[in-house]
Amino acid sequence: MEYYSWLNVEACSKAHLVPLPGSDNMSDGKLTDADGSLLYAVGDPSRLTLARSAAKPAQILALLEIERFEQFGFDDKEIALMCSSHSSEERHVQSGVTMLAKIAAKEQDLRCGGHPSMSESVNNEWIRKGFTPGALCNNCSAKHIGMLAGAKALGQDEEYHLSNHEVQIRVRHTFEELTGLEADEIKWGIDGCNLPAPALPLRDISHLYALLAHAADAEAQGSATASRTRNLARIYHSMWRFPEMVAGDARFCTELMLKYGGTLVGKLGADGCYGVAIRDSQETRRLGANSGLGISVKVEDGNEEILYAAVMEILEQLGIGSVESRDAMKAFHHIERVNTAGVITGKVSFSFKLRKP
Repeated sequence: MEYYSWLNVEACSKAHLVPLPGSDNMSDGKLTDADGSLLYAVGDPSRLTLARSAAKPAQILALLEIERFEQFGFDDKEIALMCSSHSSEERHVQSGVTMLAKIAAKEQDLRCGGHPSMSESVNNEWIRKGFTPGALCNNCSAKHIGMLAGAKALGQDEEYHLSNHEVQIRVRHTFEELTGLEADEIKWGIDGCNLPAPALPLRDISHLYALLAHAADAEAQGSATASRTRNLARIYHSMWRFPEMVAGDARFCTELMLKYGGTLVGKLGADGCYGVAIRDSQETRRLGANSGLGISVKVEDGNEEILYAAVMEILEQLGIGSVESRDAMKAFHHIERVNTAGVITGKVSFSFKLRKP
């Protein structure tokens, strides 16, 4: 069983994945730096890509920039949860309860529904208890709480999920400003959690993540003077300091950030989209980046298992992270197919080689 993929890499990178045979999945990838320079690529960097939950860091930036949003006192762990697609573990749900109390709201005020957990063990526990998940168990619940808080801070009605609401207008403007794209170059649909979600060129998704890494570097160097840079740095640091809030036990996003120890952050988007922000280092400078790197990856058929393997393949080809860090993620990278008799019948392999444009 062989899987093929194509991808691109830029400075302030984006990497996306397209069809890969075997299961015939296809992938594209891009890598850019914070200047938006395309460093490496496979596939079509202009591919219009629904970022899904990989858009969350930029969506949360729009909330942090709302006047009086800080009055609610959300801490960094809660900011990480806002950026999450969480597993509805007890710590995630209880943090959501605390966040709702901070804004004097109730679960029924959230405009998302409940769904099964992204964790098999959590689902099994719910089944044993006969529990029916509500909105707080939605993997996007904390983003909804953040947007409801944004509506309250703006003195607007609580229908924050509607595309013509001031909160969503702020989100759209934030994407336009970060990417430099015109309004009609970013398409908007409705995501699975009932919120507007952007589709934009894959290259621009990697650029968003490069900006996230660049902000963390600027703060470390004491040069983060602009409020936007400081807010982006806060999002980066919240995610890597509380990786367990961004996904959950044994989930790829959480494990990736744990194993790489703050040198990068990563975020899944449903249906095979992924973004990685990589801080400045000798490794990134060797690749020609003037600042942090951003990678965006898209797998056409949405296969998350192949997506994670492709992300790790990209990091290995780029030489990002120590051998020990990459080895610690090998269960996500070197995937084997085992039949019911315990016989290995296939494995995932990648034919692509990252290339400079």
